Amino acid sequence: MRQTSRMLRIETSGRGFYELTENIRDFARSAGMTQGLLTVFCRHTSASLLIQENADPTVLRDLEAVFARLAPEGADYAHDTEGPDDMPAHIRVALTQTQLSIPLIGGVLSLGTWQGVFLFEHRRRAHRREIALHLIGE
Repeated sequence: MRQTSRMLRIETSGRGFYELTENIRDFARSAGMTQGLLTVFCRHTSASLLIQENADPTVLRDLEAVFARLAPEGADYAHDTEGPDDMPAHIRVALTQTQLSIPLIGGVLSLGTWQGVFLFEHRRRAHRREIALHLIGE
């Protein structure tokens, strides 16, 4: 059994989806393993991870619209010291994920045909986000 890890740094320009699929595939390929499990972990409380359709951009637009309704800015939140978009960002993270597990089978990540891995930035301003990648296998 072997393992390897890497820190992926993503510069966001504000709220939205940032596709990580190719970066993650490159990492898995470079490990030279044929089977294993990749963990993708977001080290933040106001950004999250999603596996979602990456073929039709209207899916991502609709998801953003739904989350804007579920966790709106301007509600009467007690936590507001970091700005009006911070507490909605925490709610969005609570409804999504900060960790994903993706099987590696035959040397390839077993994502479906239309699946991509996305960092979901929930804050309006730009941020530097860190994503920890850890692959264990053989």
